[in-house]
Amino acid sequence: MGIKSLFGFGQARDKPKDKAADAGYSFPFRRTTSGKPVNERTAMQTTAVYACVRILSEAVASLPLHVYEYHTDGGKKLVHDHPLYYLLHDEPNPEMTSFVFREILISYLLIWGNAYAQIVRDGAGRVLGLYPMLPDKMDVQRNDRGSIYYVYSRNSDENLMFKDYGNIRLKVEEVLHIPGLGFDGLIGYSPIAMAKSAVGMTLVCEEYGASFFANGANPGGMLEHPGVLKDPSKVRESWNAVYRGVNNVHKIAVLEEGMKYQQIGIPSHMVGDLEKSSFSNIEQQSLEFVKYTLDPWVIRWEQSLQKALLLPEVKNKYFIKLNVV
Repeated sequence: MGIKSLFGFGQARDKPKDKAADAGYSFPFRRTTSGKPVNERTAMQTTAVYACVRILSEAVASLPLHVYEYHTDGGKKLVHDHPLYYLLHDEPNPEMTSFVFREILISYLLIWGNAYAQIVRDGAGRVLGLYPMLPDKMDVQRNDRGSIYYVYSRNSDENLMFKDYGNIRLKVEEVLHIPGLGFDGLIGYSPIAMAKSAVGMTLVCEEYGASFFANGANPGGMLEHPGVLKDPSKVRESWNAVYRGVNNVHKIAVLEEGMKYQQIGIPSHMVGDLEKSSFSNIEQQSLEFVKYTLDPWVIRWEQSLQKALLLPEVKNKYFIKLNVV
């Protein structure tokens, strides 16, 4: 699909770049200050990242999504019989509900900074289906006339609408692209790449916490012997066999041959505490969430849908809206 060259207008421009991977901007996915490697997939192992992505993606996916027609009196009319209504409101493709499709794309947008979906059209340009495409397999480029096209690297069966493997070239009209924050307006930054050091620190803290409790909720220590041990590993294994683990945390240690246990201190780490920053009531908290957190993602989603899915000749007649209230 879309293997022919895309011709457009204007002069040739530089290829759009993913700034999060551009070493010139000093925030690619290199090792973090915590020493923990971070990428979009490992970041989801942190409870904070997972919770934020889940809450926002589920919130946007839960909103009613409709197609409306403008009225001359300034009002609007819900259009149930529009071809896009069923795709957006119910099933964008035979394998997914509207909720699942939107949840997937919003999670892509939140994690990678870009969300992509293949647009399947009929001969007249009308949309027949929408299929998610993995952001880390997509490359945005320009041809020699300055027009944008997409190259999708397919090496698995995540999208059955593609019959071939390898690099698949797609025209602009074949791709729904929802970009996040990005200085060129074309490619969104990866939020995970931008905050890789903070995410890396969280991963380290959670890993330390798991190790802390696995070892009896007690920091590491050392066994001091007054003489010379012939087999130190045997003593260490014997100690761990009896006292390691949360179930053994209150057991009384018995030391022989003048051995002493000395605990090794470990520096404390900071944990964000939002208890004092909560609003005075649930209603105000909900309003703040919608206004400052949810609305920008909703508007970004609505405008991208209208730009990619509505045919040029009907954009002044119809619009797509996610109803927050």
